[in-house]
Amino acid sequence: MASGELFSDENKKVFTDPFSDNNPITIQVLGICSALAVTAKLQPSIVMGLAVIAVVCGSNIIVSLIRKLIPGQVRIIIEMIVVATLVILVDQLLKAFAYDMSLQLSVFVGLIITNCIVLGRLEAFAMGNKVWPSLLDGLGNGLGYAFIIALVGFARELLGSGSVMGVKVIPAEAYELGYSNNGMMVLAPGAFILLGLIIWVQRTLSPQEES
Repeated sequence: MASGELFSDENKKVFTDPFSDNNPITIQVLGICSALAVTAKLQPSIVMGLAVIAVVCGSNIIVSLIRKLIPGQVRIIIEMIVVATLVILVDQLLKAFAYDMSLQLSVFVGLIITNCIVLGRLEAFAMGNKVWPSLLDGLGNGLGYAFIIALVGFARELLGSGSVMGVKVIPAEAYELGYSNNGMMVLAPGAFILLGLIIWVQRTLSPQEES
């Protein structure tokens, strides 16, 4: 495949759309549960984002490779098996090399299996496209998801704990002058508020056409 075809305008659009006009969280409103559950701090948000990127890219590639061999009657089952296998691999790698982080993420890595973003990309894209566009689609959607939850995790940790990646960034002098951490930011309502504000800004900047 020529480099011009690899990076054609169509392929570029497939990759970049999930960052703005078709972001999986702010536009499609998918993956909200994990966006609320793992974003109290930035570090687990980043790790969760990387896990979703790995799973959605890997599953898109595999399903695209075997799409013509999958009987239509069992395609959802086959897709779920592919996703579940990749999620188990990611979970085991986290337990082997980042055990403390795997404990923080708890069951939410396993719940990537039911993440609508992953299955949605398989059904909407990988089942009907070749490997390279499917990889770009998975990478774009994974990065779009990861960017939003990292943004929420950054804001929640900063406002709720006064730190970023566990490092205190708000000086002690600020607390002496009366500043206090916003306890609501470490709770689910804080995540709801932040996500709502991000969605509002996103949809203001990229207004969607009425169907």
